[in-house]
Amino acid sequence: MSKTEYELIIVGGGPAGMSAGIYGGRGGLKTLILESEAIGGNMSDAPEIDNYPAVENIKGMELAEKMKDHASKYADINEIEPVEDVSLNDSIEVETKEGAYSAEALVISTGTEYRKLGVPGEERLSGNGVSYCATCDGFFYKDKSVIVVGGGNSALADASHLLDLGVDVKVVHRRDELRAEKALQESFFDKGGEVIWNSNVEEIKGEDKVEEVLLKNSADDSEETLEVDGVFIAIGDVPNTNLADKIGVETDERGFVKTDDKQRTNVPRIYAAGDATGEPKQVIVASAEGAKAAMAAYEDLENPYWT
Repeated sequence: MSKTEYELIIVGGGPAGMSAGIYGGRGGLKTLILESEAIGGNMSDAPEIDNYPAVENIKGMELAEKMKDHASKYADINEIEPVEDVSLNDSIEVETKEGAYSAEALVISTGTEYRKLGVPGEERLSGNGVSYCATCDGFFYKDKSVIVVGGGNSALADASHLLDLGVDVKVVHRRDELRAEKALQESFFDKGGEVIWNSNVEEIKGEDKVEEVLLKNSADDSEETLEVDGVFIAIGDVPNTNLADKIGVETDERGFVKTDDKQRTNVPRIYAAGDATGEPKQVIVASAEGAKAAMAAYEDLENPYWT
């Protein structure tokens, strides 16, 4: 199979990948962004983003489209084209079902995927009342009762969004104190949000759709069955680092890619950026890391440090 030659390939089309595409192209590198799904990554699921400088309030999907339009001026963008194989030779060889590509440098910006509860009923009822995306599915629960599981920024943002849609929402949190930013907590409680403290979901019940959840109180071991129409799970995420593992890139004890301050990994010509590198998971941080990775790639290809 003939290969299309690039100088920089970016795997992942979230804010880190698109930022890397912009900076790679602006630096004069022939650049390709490969995204396994639609451009935007988890950012597209955000009900609103109000902490990105100069953009006071915007839906995650809208910001993703703006980034895509910008990045497309500097890089080729192939959506719905997951990478199947990468090999390191004189050049970096990348294969997908649609084609084969080569490059001199590679940026891993593969992000994360939603963490699961791992309780009975979760997998069976996924898509039938169990959801990991309030933006995607919240509209279907107007005038219905749901719980949001979690206590961080994502959980409170999702719960506030659901309240705005007219959904009856209770947050279920395993501790007695929320971890979310103060502004998100204030917004949630100002809208009438409620929290069920010190509780874990033990089971999600229902025949063809969610009907009940079994909750267990961690303080006194008491159990409660709550009738609900939906369960939105927002308990964090796990890194998509299979590609990194395949080519020998070092990861930490949680599976996130290790980088230096210029986003270099332990493997020459391989860089990483965005949520796949760990906390904090913020659009502005991912964008900055993508820019740094592309700039480091340009610098290193001009003056190779590994030769």
